[in-house]
Amino acid sequence: MQLRQEIPDTFWSLFRSVNREIYIEALLCINEEYQYSNYFLTREVCIQVLSDMNAKKRFELQWEEGETRIDMLETPSSRILNWLLKTGWLKRIEDYNTLVTNIVIPDYAAVFIEAFERINSEDLEETDIYIQNVYATLFSFQNDPRANLSMLRTALVNTRRLNKALQDMLHNMDKFFGRLLDQEFYGDLLKEHLDGYVEEIVRKKYHILKTSDNFYIYKMDIKKCIREMRENEEWIEKVRKRSKMMGDTKDDVLDLLDLIERGFDDIEHRISNMDKEHTKYVRATVTRLNYLLSGETDTKGLVVQLLNRMSAAPSGEEREEIIRETGAKMNLSLLEMLSEKSLYKRRKGRKDFISQMAADEAMEDLDKEDVLRLNRIQMRYSKEQIEEFIENRMEDEIMDAAKVDITEEEDFEKLILAYDYSTRKNSKYMVLEEETEMVERAGYKYPALKFVRRRV
Repeated sequence: MQLRQEIPDTFWSLFRSVNREIYIEALLCINEEYQYSNYFLTREVCIQVLSDMNAKKRFELQWEEGETRIDMLETPSSRILNWLLKTGWLKRIEDYNTLVTNIVIPDYAAVFIEAFERINSEDLEETDIYIQNVYATLFSFQNDPRANLSMLRTALVNTRRLNKALQDMLHNMDKFFGRLLDQEFYGDLLKEHLDGYVEEIVRKKYHILKTSDNFYIYKMDIKKCIREMRENEEWIEKVRKRSKMMGDTKDDVLDLLDLIERGFDDIEHRISNMDKEHTKYVRATVTRLNYLLSGETDTKGLVVQLLNRMSAAPSGEEREEIIRETGAKMNLSLLEMLSEKSLYKRRKGRKDFISQMAADEAMEDLDKEDVLRLNRIQMRYSKEQIEEFIENRMEDEIMDAAKVDITEEEDFEKLILAYDYSTRKNSKYMVLEEETEMVERAGYKYPALKFVRRRV
């Protein structure tokens, strides 16, 4: 029998009640004590719990439709408890042996109370639990000879829940964009960003996907596990025979594995979308901060204020009057009013174009002999010889080209190749980024470069 058929009609009146928030808070408090007391509360304990709640928050309980004058004479705690019992959110059980009235939470009400708890304080490690559950369930299913298809269905449910959690995060991003645009002052915007977005999304949700949960740690292992199970035909037949013996023929093992794998592809796609939304929000925040900082001095900010004032005019005549007054004092046709960079770049004259072409023609290409000479220099020395050249001339872990005695063409070529080698990613050395002086010695002219070992 479905739980929905057990719900009384009066149950739904909570959502229409003027005291809705008070009743929900009362249910949460009773449920907390309910779990602590091993799911069994007396009426007296419930009254005490509600009295403590009322003492902390001082609720103002309003009159409910259907309450009599006698009901209004009761204490707020008794009124709340009686109303919850009457509408079916709580259930009374009489123990005639001990002459005690016990209060329990029906199964259908427990489902709604759990939803209230999730709305009030969402579990911060929800995604972490789901991804680890999928990993553990698949591993057990693969290695446990007693495993059945219900374990695969559990893994599929957790995969879908994780997808739903990520999708909810993605859909909730629009409210942060709306709150971002509502801020009119720099301090309020910064507080909204740090206390709102950073606390609620980055640290509690987005950060989990990148650190503690780290979806990518488990993704490859899970896909490897699914691939091994799919390729092991003998093992699949054993699972099918075991399922038939247990009367579980509703789903096929390969179909469930395909659904789980497709779910993980969807998770990766949603995480990619979260990255994009996160980047968009950070960029919008920085743009909004810059606007609020320079809104009264920057030309673009002043134009935006002017347009906002025009749009706020109640009538078309007043708007036309603002435009005429503005046009008399400002030249709005200038392209610089819309952007710091001009939308149109003036073409250079014919003389400038001819002079530029002449300069390009003046730079002659290397002839065949020069190219061959450069190739011979490049191939003449190995990487080991270049490293040896640097190592032998290092003092205090630094090779200063100004102190190196370059008197031969071979040393000069090695110095050139040493600099070329230091610019590569796999090089053991690097050149310090400093303003270097030119050194002239024995007919050779070169910069006073300083080579050091690259940090790994």
